Amino acid sequence: MEIINHLQPGPEGRAAVYTKILKGIEMEHPKEVTVLVVGGGGRCHAIVDALSRSPQVGKIYCAPGNAGIAAQAECVPLKDTQVEELKEFALQHAVDLTVVGPEVALAAGIVDVFQEAGLRIFGPTKAAAVIESSKDFSKQLMARYNVPTAAYRTFEDYDAALQYVSHGPFPVVLKYDGLAAGKGVVIPETYEEAEHALRDMLLDDKFGKGKVVVEEFLTGPEFSFMCFVDGERVFPMALSQDHKRAYEGDKGPNTGGMGAYSPLPFITDEDKEYAMEHIMKPVASAMVKEGRPFKGVLYGGLMKTPSGIKVIEFNCRFGDPETEVILPLLETDIYDIFSAVADSAPMPEIRWKEKASMGFVMASKGYPGSYGKGFAIEGLEDALSDPEVRIYHMGTSEKEGRLVTSGGRVLMVIGSGDTLQQAHDKALAAVGKIKCENLFYRRDIGWRVL
Repeated sequence: MEIINHLQPGPEGRAAVYTKILKGIEMEHPKEVTVLVVGGGGRCHAIVDALSRSPQVGKIYCAPGNAGIAAQAECVPLKDTQVEELKEFALQHAVDLTVVGPEVALAAGIVDVFQEAGLRIFGPTKAAAVIESSKDFSKQLMARYNVPTAAYRTFEDYDAALQYVSHGPFPVVLKYDGLAAGKGVVIPETYEEAEHALRDMLLDDKFGKGKVVVEEFLTGPEFSFMCFVDGERVFPMALSQDHKRAYEGDKGPNTGGMGAYSPLPFITDEDKEYAMEHIMKPVASAMVKEGRPFKGVLYGGLMKTPSGIKVIEFNCRFGDPETEVILPLLETDIYDIFSAVADSAPMPEIRWKEKASMGFVMASKGYPGSYGKGFAIEGLEDALSDPEVRIYHMGTSEKEGRLVTSGGRVLMVIGSGDTLQQAHDKALAAVGKIKCENLFYRRDIGWRVL
């Protein structure tokens, strides 16, 4: 105020001079924005971590968050499906942008509700999220627009499905049509296994009432291709590979993912260009033509088969655990990317570090089946002594001042380095420093390329 009092008012008056000075200060120090991240697992921890590196972002809220996220954001006790309550929170706390992590919130229509309230949000509408929430819709879309994928049939009737499957060949792929937290895909190798899986899905409604997609079994390495999408605009991210099976050697039941790495030496530049031009761009365009324009992250689960690259699945959001190994490689300010998609504004150049990243999931014993909770976790500070190690919390909470397990997948430990071998060694060394009597992990993440 001393500066203001010594200024000559001039013809425009002292208040106008004061306003000019304030505007100058704002230009030098732009207002830091407030962001709400919806979700609470490792993927959301990685998103929060990336946002925390943005000089534009001041306050970060995360709903519901977890014990690890709490170190970088204020956790809000709202579930990701409490859409109306989340909208009210965003309005009351002047949230500038909301970023949605999990598919359940998107399928519940959170984007539609926020947009109707005039709130900026990153993610697809309920109508566009159907590309993940219905496997049958996704397959029909690919058939209509000639996108390469496995041959399939969809069934609602158990007897009809079982009769179709009985003619073989095996293995065959059975997919529950709706959302199933990454556990709705079964690959029976015998008729008896198929009968059991179809009973779970169509008679016992293990994942809810719904249809089953029966697909031919394809062979080849799978990979994850995530893109930032705004209608017809498609911007590729770094490629990664997830490890779905619970145990080493790709044995055991399917999980939400036991580890991931990037980059992928077995995918050539030509492979990536083919996937962009024949899969990701055509599907984004198809969604516009279908009256369901997609905004957010379109995840292509692809396979490099002997007859070319084909689609295994589409997701309507960041993959988990792929996000945890990819976002640490991002150089561009992620807030600028989210804003460009949310506002249909010009996209900044998206730059990636020329480094490798690999992550190991530490899961509760028994996962993906039943498991205990509340086991103490120690040694994280020691594990984080290497600056090229990150730990994202997937299922943790705090109990009486101690960090404890609270989910099936508990932690993801990520190492980065100039090579995949360096990233692998750093991550595994950090994993070895973490102490918890009820955790297991696969030591063979990246075995195909190492």
